[in-house]
Amino acid sequence: MIALAILVVSAHLVWLLLVIFGALWTRGRPLWSAAHILALLWGIVVEAGPWPCPLTLAEQYFETRAGAAAFQGSFLLHYLDAIVWPNLPDGALTIFGVSVCVLNLGIYCWRFRAFRLHRGRSR
Repeated sequence: MIALAILVVSAHLVWLLLVIFGALWTRGRPLWSAAHILALLWGIVVEAGPWPCPLTLAEQYFETRAGAAAFQGSFLLHYLDAIVWPNLPDGALTIFGVSVCVLNLGIYCWRFRAFRLHRGRSR
């Protein structure tokens, strides 16, 4: 079970990195940009709303089944948890998470505006 917990926490870390840095990676990739925008909207809903993230629920389930509490679990699980869930107040994490999503959406708005301006000049 600990291996599944580590796998889910790792997947969560990859998801968070995609949400945070996705706008940099998706430049010139319209399909990936659309997927990233959906991920950003999902991130805002999960951070600001009352619903838990399914990955968080899976993490908690596997960690509980593995008997991992605090630092009694594996070394890797402990440090992945610390990266995914830093020891900050919940309000600060929510503000940071929503701000990162809004910043990324702003990048997409800027790109769309630049695209429209460029397309308008070429006509």
